[in-house]
Amino acid sequence: MEYAKNILETIGNTPLVKINELTKELPCLVLAKYETFNPGNSVKDRMAVKMIEDAEADGRLKPGGTIIEGTSGNTGMGLALAAIVKGYKCVFVMSDKQSKEKMDVLRAVGAEVIVCPTDVEPTDPRSYYSVSKRLGDETPNSWYVNQYDNLSNTKAHYESTGPEIWKQTDGKITHFVVGVGTGGTISGVGKYLKEQNPNVKVWGIDTYGSVFKKYHETGIFDQNEIYPYVTEGIGEDILPKNVDFDIIDAFEKVTDKDAAVYTQLLAQKEGMFLGNSAGAAIKGLLQLRDKFTKDDVVVVLFHDHGSRYVGKMFNNEWMKKMGYLD
Repeated sequence: MEYAKNILETIGNTPLVKINELTKELPCLVLAKYETFNPGNSVKDRMAVKMIEDAEADGRLKPGGTIIEGTSGNTGMGLALAAIVKGYKCVFVMSDKQSKEKMDVLRAVGAEVIVCPTDVEPTDPRSYYSVSKRLGDETPNSWYVNQYDNLSNTKAHYESTGPEIWKQTDGKITHFVVGVGTGGTISGVGKYLKEQNPNVKVWGIDTYGSVFKKYHETGIFDQNEIYPYVTEGIGEDILPKNVDFDIIDAFEKVTDKDAAVYTQLLAQKEGMFLGNSAGAAIKGLLQLRDKFTKDDVVVVLFHDHGSRYVGKMFNNEWMKKMGYLD
């Protein structure tokens, strides 16, 4: 009989799916690494389990402990699934810009959720970075995950996502395109792919209001680049240790409006019901169209599932209110 011993054994080995309608003007083959097939419906399942296993191995996470993390939702889901299987409690801290669906889903899998304001400095004691760190310091028998600087995040993608993409494309991949948040996915996958073929281009998708693109191009951390934005799951107002800027060839910024509109278009034109960062990723890829040739094989990674955004990007009243639809 063929079966998984628990839900965590179903993580990984997600399919590559050809994108047809939205990319028909491009000369190249575009394939989506479709991470919603993971049990928590996102790429973050991979690194959540890896971070927990590494913390167990070196004693940071002890039996019966409490896992504490600041999350935009998907890492929390992966951590929660692993916690259920392994017997831990979870407390997650989120910013108030995240969708209600994400908060509800985390509560549904038994986590405690604390919501903090988005529009404050990262060092402000009310920020979700500060609150999660403080709870980690104050809570007995707890482990503060810190996915931004926890290098097990990058390692998970170096060990699983990167090798899968290389094998699935038979080593023919020429470009890897992905939205950048904590940086673990782009850095881990990019490192693996460039070790196989140094000519593979690694492009990060950023959002307006985030520091990544300018920092990568100039080495300047410009506070004037930072302002609130709507796009979920990508961009940062900090520089996570998991973002390896040496591996990333370039960043492309996408507007909130374009990210939201293309999230809808992926569902309507491709039958791909995906999250907000997927809209940003495919629009960023289209903005780079002049850089592709007919021989290129482009892999774009789609992080999470559309069910997390039903009240926002898939709600036309919300889209009209934001000025994203006429």
